[in-house]
Amino acid sequence: MGKIYQIYGKDAHDMTLRLLEASDAIKLVPAGGSVALKPNLVIAGTPESGATTHPGVLSGAIEYFRAHGVKDISVIEGSWVGDETMRAMRRAGYDEVCRKYDVPFFDLKKDKTRSVKTAVGNIDICCKALDAGLLVDLPVLKGHCQTVMTCALKNLKGCLPDREKRHFHAMGLTKPIAALGAALKPRLIIVDSICGDLNFEEGGTPVETNRMYLGTDAVQLDAYGASLMGLPLSQVPYIELAEEYGGGVAAFDESDIVDLNEPSEAGAYARPSGLVAKLTKNVKQDQACSACFANLVRALYVSEYSKGVDVCIGQGFKGKSFDGLGVGKCCKGATKCVMGCPPTADAIADALEDYYWNE
Repeated sequence: MGKIYQIYGKDAHDMTLRLLEASDAIKLVPAGGSVALKPNLVIAGTPESGATTHPGVLSGAIEYFRAHGVKDISVIEGSWVGDETMRAMRRAGYDEVCRKYDVPFFDLKKDKTRSVKTAVGNIDICCKALDAGLLVDLPVLKGHCQTVMTCALKNLKGCLPDREKRHFHAMGLTKPIAALGAALKPRLIIVDSICGDLNFEEGGTPVETNRMYLGTDAVQLDAYGASLMGLPLSQVPYIELAEEYGGGVAAFDESDIVDLNEPSEAGAYARPSGLVAKLTKNVKQDQACSACFANLVRALYVSEYSKGVDVCIGQGFKGKSFDGLGVGKCCKGATKCVMGCPPTADAIADALEDYYWNE
């Protein structure tokens, strides 16, 4: 079992530096090799919203590796389907970091891909991720409306082109996420758990926990993250499946945790509220993409007209005609459909109100 280095506080830059120094992470970089930093930049949101990796994690990592002689450092990421990566990186403050340190940012939506054989068949993966000397996974520990939680393993989905992301949803997420983790298998992971949103991948209801942790096994770090959130591994099945596929080892115990300071600055770790399950009790989803489903959840969260309205969403409804409210262009066969790929949360909320009053 690998060591998990953990630190408490609010300064992402300083905490990242201390984690990297304590773990002697430079040893993971091959001689003359490059370092690719892969944050979580799912949408054009701020870190304070609980959605994206703090820019201080990037600046701390860049300073550390540069100070240890690494010249080829880059930031790589592709936002979720329906958002623009460059808009998202500016919103998160990454443009300032890249400009300050003269580090390139690569939009993986525009990257070349290679087909890689995995446990669930071939997956097209972006070359910038595959060819890095050291791929550094920089996820946010947070909730997710479809997979309950997201951290190191699911963050690797940003290393795929949009067409492959859609394919993942068609396959049901669990198996392809696990297979991707085993195929890419990042050798260094730094988890931003300063204020992740415990309900929504795209943020909006953040919870301050003021901690970060580092390790070398994405499966183990996800298992640890699940324990922090009070989630049994049975609720996040892709973790143990990734272990089965050869992505790492989920087991850890107290002797594996190396605390670099006392948790006096961090509050107690909150548990997910179960809000998403309550909001979506009348939703029938079949292969729904994250962006579309998350916008629906957000609309249900803000709408006072959502109770009792049956909603269908997902690629599984393509080509089908049915009565009810459909969300996204895949559901255009519904009696009433909110078109878009994905439709906005506002548009969905308006449709919920209209459907509520007219049905």
